[in-house]
Amino acid sequence: MNALKNRVQLIGNLGNTPEIITLDSGKKLAKFAIATNETYKNAQGEKITDTQWHNIVAWNKTAEIIEKYLEKGKEVMIEGRLTSRSFEDKEGNKRYITEVVCNELLMLGSKQNT
Repeated sequence: MNALKNRVQLIGNLGNTPEIITLDSGKKLAKFAIATNETYKNAQGEKITDTQWHNIVAWNKTAEIIEKYLEKGKEVMIEGRLTSRSFEDKEGNKRYITEVVCNELLMLGSKQNT
């Protein structure tokens, strides 16, 4: 049971160009979303594609690589851990978000990886 841990692996395409934030401490944060697709046939035999969107965040060196090489539409493999957090929006409503904190990135179709 010790081998079980919070681990996520996704292969998908970037839905937007990553947002890069440089904090006062000098650390970099990359934020973006990727889409994963699952295709199946429904009861009528029609091909259905189900697209799921995943929020991704990456820090430091991984964020720097993302800033340099990734853009909307690129296919990537992400490995990381799932996190959930809450915050208050501008109207004071409590919002919840689930993100994958990326610790490994493979740019598919490219020789670059981390």
